[in-house]
Amino acid sequence: MSRARAQDTNVCGVSAAIVVIEGKWKTHLLWLLETGPHRPGALRRMLPEISEKVLTQALREMEEDGLVHREVYDVLPPKTVYSLTAFGRELSEALGPLSDWGHRRLDRLTAIPVVPAAS
Repeated sequence: MSRARAQDTNVCGVSAAIVVIEGKWKTHLLWLLETGPHRPGALRRMLPEISEKVLTQALREMEEDGLVHREVYDVLPPKTVYSLTAFGRELSEALGPLSDWGHRRLDRLTAIPVVPAAS
């Protein structure tokens, strides 16, 4: 579902939730921000594979969706800190059981013996 369709109230609740966490980095960012507020540079160091552009875009979308709070301090050099909102913490808690299910799925996949293809 596109971000524009995310405003449509006639969609499945799961689809509406997935829109705010879709993408490679948003769940990682939620997990990191669960530990407390972080500056963008610190988030980038914890996720070295993410580009600055993608990090900024993901954080802006998460802020727009009400998941993160962006605090800008009036100091030189400028200081910005991101933290989870109560709504973001609620989403993070809701994702806990899904994460548990995912780990059980991975355990099942490693328990299934691989059958060699017949030649």
